[in-house]
Amino acid sequence: MMGKISRLPEFGIAVFSFLLHFVWEFLQVPTYAGMAELNHWDGVKVCTSATFGDVGFALIAFWTTSALARSRHWYLRPKTAQLLVFLGVGIMLTVGFEYYYTNVSLRWTYSELMPLVPPFGTGLSPLLQWLAIPPLVVWLARRHVCGEKGLERAP
Repeated sequence: MMGKISRLPEFGIAVFSFLLHFVWEFLQVPTYAGMAELNHWDGVKVCTSATFGDVGFALIAFWTTSALARSRHWYLRPKTAQLLVFLGVGIMLTVGFEYYYTNVSLRWTYSELMPLVPPFGTGLSPLLQWLAIPPLVVWLARRHVCGEKGLERAP
């Protein structure tokens, strides 16, 4: 059963998103006020929670791209437009949620180390996260299914 689940497109997107976003969340800790001062376990819990949110964003971006491509296997031979949709959805979700959490609910704030990007004052680090990680996720998910030999093993 695990073999079948691991071949689902969402599996690779979710697993590789989790692994890469988890690392990024820890690397950007100094750019969020109070995060560096948290005790270790509380910091791990906050970063893990944020990572699950990132995975949710990645899956929403994946499903949106899949709907437009009319295939959940678009990532095996991604077109530029599909990658741009995948990135764009993730960036829009990031900007929206960062704005909500930093300006409306005040769940978190940026430290003085976080450069802000207009027009909404979104932190540069979360934006860079959604520019850097999704292309790697697509590449890793493709390799997970196709292996080193290429697309001849694709479903």
